[in-house]
Amino acid sequence: MLAETICSAVSAAGLGIAAITAYRKRFLAATRIAAYSLVPVGLVMTGVVEWLSDIVFKPSVWLGFGLLALAWLLFMTTRAVERRGGSTRKERKAARAASQGDAVSPAASTPSLTSASTTARPQPQPQSKKKPQQAAAPGEDFSDIEAILKKHGI
Repeated sequence: MLAETICSAVSAAGLGIAAITAYRKRFLAATRIAAYSLVPVGLVMTGVVEWLSDIVFKPSVWLGFGLLALAWLLFMTTRAVERRGGSTRKERKAARAASQGDAVSPAASTPSLTSASTTARPQPQPQSKKKPQQAAAPGEDFSDIEAILKKHGI
């Protein structure tokens, strides 16, 4: 009974504000305010307010909402843990090994396929002074792009 009275008062106040807004020649805003103010009376007339008030004052309903919240919290926690690291130890170990094995120096023209400690780097050969250095043809020098893509595992 109290909820219905409050909803009726809120609707009456909203319709009053809508009338004042319409008097100020803001008809679109007045129509919107009138629509919002009719919602509480509509909820009372359909019985939704009575149904909600019955739900609110029952402890078993609150226990049910608490259990739903706990289930949601557990579900979201497991999703976050699953996304943060692999779901199994083998997957995490394989991912760690893959990320460490493909390290490329930023200045490298080609990616290193083996660890630096096991292979010796080839020494650059000096250019002969007689021949000018030829520029690579367009579309042929993609070694730096390939190195970046391989670095990121693409």
